[in-house]
Amino acid sequence: MVLDPSEASPGVPFGSGGKTDTDALCYLDLAAVARLIERRKVSPVEVVDAVLGRVQRLNPLLNAFITQTAETARETALQHEKEILAGRYRGPLHGVPVSLKDLYITRGIRTTVGSKILADWVPDRDATVWARLHEAGAVLVGKNNLHEFALGSTTINPHYGSTANPWDRERIVGGSSGGSAAATAAGLGYASMGSESGGSIRRPAAFCGVVGLKPTYGRVSRDGMLAGAWSLDHAGPLTRSVRDAALVLNAIAGHDPKDPTSSTTSWTDFTAGLEGPIAGLRVGVPNAYVVEDLDPEVQSAFWQAVVLLEQAGAVRKDVDLPSGKYASVVSNTIAFAEVAAIHRYWFRNRPQDYGDDALSSIATGMCLTAEEYLAAQRVRRSITSEANALFQRVDAIVAPTNGIPATLMAKGSAALNDRPNEVGYHPQIMNRLASLLGLPAISVPCGYTAAGLPIGLQVIGRFFDESTVLRVAFAYEAAADWRRRRPPIP
Repeated sequence: MVLDPSEASPGVPFGSGGKTDTDALCYLDLAAVARLIERRKVSPVEVVDAVLGRVQRLNPLLNAFITQTAETARETALQHEKEILAGRYRGPLHGVPVSLKDLYITRGIRTTVGSKILADWVPDRDATVWARLHEAGAVLVGKNNLHEFALGSTTINPHYGSTANPWDRERIVGGSSGGSAAATAAGLGYASMGSESGGSIRRPAAFCGVVGLKPTYGRVSRDGMLAGAWSLDHAGPLTRSVRDAALVLNAIAGHDPKDPTSSTTSWTDFTAGLEGPIAGLRVGVPNAYVVEDLDPEVQSAFWQAVVLLEQAGAVRKDVDLPSGKYASVVSNTIAFAEVAAIHRYWFRNRPQDYGDDALSSIATGMCLTAEEYLAAQRVRRSITSEANALFQRVDAIVAPTNGIPATLMAKGSAALNDRPNEVGYHPQIMNRLASLLGLPAISVPCGYTAAGLPIGLQVIGRFFDESTVLRVAFAYEAAADWRRRRPPIP
């Protein structure tokens, strides 16, 4: 079967009678497979079966899933096929297979948070994010592996095994949304929901060559997303294109009375302005953070990306954020304190059931004082004020997502060289900064190393200005089109 969305038309049964190239089908963007389903060129059953077959074949190599939901997925796909044939098409997620980082609670399906402590927990309700995706017609194919309790940056998990990078299985996927990034990169679904409190959507997206969107704090409900650090946590999608990220955001954005941090700020269709010009948009380059300690190939890819944006009409502005050099230590102080508060009971009663990374993070938080936590929050406010002033001069900021490509799994988290408690200008601060301040940010592929490892470019915007962030990212993606590459997996 030729996978051409323009060939089908509404009002006809599913399928063309030809043979489907299942790998090609699985690697389509969400928007493309949605058009095929809407026009009845392929059925939700066909798409789900293709994805499930690929999961069964590749998950033993990648370990991207903790739990698979094949039987339920097939039943749901059949139901959606009947709905679409009856003319009840719900929209671009209808019949599309997706996955969830295994910290979103799901009714009747276990939610482990990558831990031994919650290994057998089966919630009795759905997280708001999944409820909204389900209502939009998405089909859940499984729950993704993650760093234990989302407390780390590698997805080297002591309880469920490590997730391997599809581009080089000896390397990490990043974390904590590593399973979500690997699944999306490997064609094991068209989108996955991740989360982050310090870069845990964008870092794995960059390491795995996919798009990772962190919306503004409060834009997406966190009800039923098990907390890591309540004042830093964000929910956001990992996809294979910027348009796909906007489509998922359309489904999950909006106020939720069940989440006290949920914003009532209005929004419109996030896909509407994607193709708008970026001519005249002022794009800030924080030179102090992008000239030191960068891998040479990352640095080269970043500056080439800046040139492409300028060629598309963006106006480059060299900027500085002096107090931003405190972002990493402030972010960690707040995160560790809040994590310790959440885990206090288990830490005291079941310390033996934690892995070393999680135990270390919680123990560090237990040693922090209220005075230190409040001091960090005051500095956070100062950095926010400085960033607000900066965004009077620019419309967006661009920076490398990570200072280095994916590191070898055998070298562990130390190879990332994050220097979390160091004050200074190092690349990872720009990742921390967006989560610390709650600013919208996205990572898009911007090149590959000589060894074939993905490199990410991040775009950071003003509060609740996801539209500009997405427009800049879309313009770059269209000009560069790195997303057409596929990892060298069987």
